Amino acid sequence: MVEWLAGNRIRGTSAEKPVLGLQSPSVGGWVEVGRTTLGSSNATISVTSLDNKKYYMILGSRIGSSGGMNVGVQLNADTGSNYAYRRSGNGGTDDTLGSASNMEGLSTGTTPAFEVAYLANLSTKEKLSIRHHVAQNTAGAGTAPYRAEMVGKWANTSDAVSSYQWITANSATFNSGSEVVVLGWDPADTHTTNFWEELASVDWTSGDTISSGTFTAKKYLWVQINWQNTVSHYANLYFNADSNGANYASRQSVNGTAEQTSAPHNSGDPLFRVVGEGAGSIFLNNYLNMFIINNSANEKLIIANGIQITTAGAGTAPDVRNEAVGKWANTSEQITNITLKKTASQGNFSGGTMKVWGSD
Repeated sequence: MVEWLAGNRIRGTSAEKPVLGLQSPSVGGWVEVGRTTLGSSNATISVTSLDNKKYYMILGSRIGSSGGMNVGVQLNADTGSNYAYRRSGNGGTDDTLGSASNMEGLSTGTTPAFEVAYLANLSTKEKLSIRHHVAQNTAGAGTAPYRAEMVGKWANTSDAVSSYQWITANSATFNSGSEVVVLGWDPADTHTTNFWEELASVDWTSGDTISSGTFTAKKYLWVQINWQNTVSHYANLYFNADSNGANYASRQSVNGTAEQTSAPHNSGDPLFRVVGEGAGSIFLNNYLNMFIINNSANEKLIIANGIQITTAGAGTAPDVRNEAVGKWANTSEQITNITLKKTASQGNFSGGTMKVWGSD
């Protein structure tokens, strides 16, 4: 029942109110608009009949390949010379090409790989793409993963995107199980079928360890962590209570400098030191944004970006800009817990929040 009150206000029963948060996806978030999962090896993964959305987020998972490959992207099956791109592998010098037949990525071998991409989709404008890519490289924590960053454009100003293709820019094929998932968002959306489900939300005021608690295992994870300090420390990240650094490997660039690799990490230094540069500076405020492909039978691949500051106010630039990829060399279970822990000899965190979203 809905009851009208003074001033044309309404009051409904609790059963008539929308339920948000952990009980239900939020209204109008990222919605899955298409997915293709290969049932056998193929040189192309095509997601067709896409709804016209203003923005797309694309999750791509390669379960290995028949040969080393450059993963290219084509839109609306356009194979003409209507693309241009800029790309960098492992923080190296940019490679550019115009009048190309696709937005070509960099060669990432034959092992499993994971990619998160974004696409702006206005029919009257060129379509702009940002892609972040991580590849496992040799299995095990003894080899650091490979990372690539690509931007591209489709020089079409008359059509909205209706299909998204992963192609191999050579003769290799994607292995069975590889897939591309396309999510869409538009400001006019009012659906309640959000792709990303909130799995964990934790706030804290102090302590040396931050834990998500146990959450439901999902194939794709999106994690955001914001934490504060009053003393300097490193912050280490690990999964499912596995704090043995020998099971993790990472590659990262800090402020655009040369790549730093750790493969494997020291036993007391799990995964990567998130965005930490270490003793001597007090990073007052820290923020990490991270995506993970979380297949139980494959090493867990991570794409992360972070920022740290030591001085409040607009007069000082942020101290740390971090781009990182990592892997947890576990091939028997999915991630169901995430822990952030300060280095043992340094001071505690003074507060923060961890959010974990996921989907299959």
